[in-house]
Amino acid sequence: MIKQVIVVEGKSDIARVSMAVDADMIATEGFTLRPEVIERIRLAYEKRGIIILTDPDGPGERIRKRLIKLFPKALNAFVPKDEASTKDDVGIEDASPESIRKALYKLRISSLEDSRLFSEEDLFKGGLIGKADSSAKREAVGAVLGIGYGNAKQFLKRLNHYGVTREEWENALQVCQKESSC
Repeated sequence: MIKQVIVVEGKSDIARVSMAVDADMIATEGFTLRPEVIERIRLAYEKRGIIILTDPDGPGERIRKRLIKLFPKALNAFVPKDEASTKDDVGIEDASPESIRKALYKLRISSLEDSRLFSEEDLFKGGLIGKADSSAKREAVGAVLGIGYGNAKQFLKRLNHYGVTREEWENALQVCQKESSC
């Protein structure tokens, strides 16, 4: 059983994550984050810690950002968008149990401080900005690093706020090149 409580968006997410791991979960029930839901998350955060596992889409990212502001030492797990999508939907409820387990294996803590380890030049040299396929490359590298997808600005922020090291960066670029996903 996972020690931390996993915070997801809805009941369908709870059902899917239950297929992948044994863990307690709390559903945010949308972006509103009612006071009683925040209180349940706060209690879990203080007693056991939490893992934020939201959908890899705009609303999921807005929920994640709000939760990180409230709970800055929360762990974060990201399921890549292509592993959490059907032709009609994007969400944790669409991810395979294996994809969920992989995401939970690559947990990251968001730091309020910017490490300034990475710059736009790094993204450019890696082909993650300035090329026709840069978006796909950011998605692939983000999946390897366990930081999810983002536009160039957001991706750079994640690199510098989720504790990614130079070694992890170089390894992720190599993995993507080997798999021809970069």
